Amino acid sequence: MPGSPRATRAAALTLALAFSLTLSACGSDGGGGSGAGDRTLRLAYQAFPSGDLIVRDQGWLEEALPEWDIEWTRFDSGATINTAFVAESVDLAAIGSSPVARGLSAPLDIPYQVAWVLDVAGENEALVAREDAGIGSVADLEGRTVGVPFASTSHYSLLAALEQAGLDAASVDIVDLEPQDIVAAWTRGDIDASYVWLPTLDELRETGRTLTTSEEVAAAGKPTLDLGVASTAIVEEHPEVIAAWREVQARALDLIHDNPAAAAEAVGRQLGIDADAAAAQLAQGVFLRPADQSSPQWLGTPEEIGDVAVNLHDAAEFLAEQHQIESAPDLAVFQEAVHAEGLADVDGS
Repeated sequence: MPGSPRATRAAALTLALAFSLTLSACGSDGGGGSGAGDRTLRLAYQAFPSGDLIVRDQGWLEEALPEWDIEWTRFDSGATINTAFVAESVDLAAIGSSPVARGLSAPLDIPYQVAWVLDVAGENEALVAREDAGIGSVADLEGRTVGVPFASTSHYSLLAALEQAGLDAASVDIVDLEPQDIVAAWTRGDIDASYVWLPTLDELRETGRTLTTSEEVAAAGKPTLDLGVASTAIVEEHPEVIAAWREVQARALDLIHDNPAAAAEAVGRQLGIDADAAAAQLAQGVFLRPADQSSPQWLGTPEEIGDVAVNLHDAAEFLAEQHQIESAPDLAVFQEAVHAEGLADVDGS
């Protein structure tokens, strides 16, 4: 399990410095895309089926913001995205709700805001055990080794699933592995189970059995989301960028609902899989309609922030109970971190 909050902060700062130096070596000014005179917009994306991949595939943001240089960088987990935000090396990102709850809490205290709900986790994240491991339920994981990307929604859901099964997390050997490393560890037999998301999840399902899904964990009281977050600097200094980014994200959500074949083709290209496989993966997530974003259940309005803030607060309280963070901030911290201004105007047209 991760170390103390102070050690976590120190590790994040060390990684952030290394990250900034790497970007500098690659030619980035490292000064933040929202700085004066800088027209580079840096987006962090993850390789899970979502409207964000459609936006990238179709080049819609480049069309909407022709005066900006749009840079997309792939990340493997929310933890590394948080590190990039600490390094001020990213402006907009697709990231899970649990990493966001952690990022808004001490010791990280990242200045970013939630501006969009990409999807609600369903069967697209799950806890899977190797078929030959003799594991029939979550309760059977006691004394076993489980791989999961630390500080991710899957990590959060794993801890929740263990608690729901009456298991102390300390009784399970939980190891920190990025998705690309989980498959190798699984194949070697180094791990007995893994909680992870698509597309890695589908690879594990070929030789594994599903013990629980994030849909089931959510039904028991611990839902997780994939969110679109933006640095506070870009929100405050370039509201027109946020408006344009929301419009293309809304367009992608509409495509998922209204033309699923086209959506699957775009997602398939981004994931390097065929359209049928992409369609099957998209079907496992829960995608809102653009108009749902400003509803009380989700982001809400500036006058009445929605339940996403409550979800993040609940996640932070759970992380504190699990000793993943020192303590959970007040609900007001999460309400202030939800950017609902202008959300009701988004129609995806």
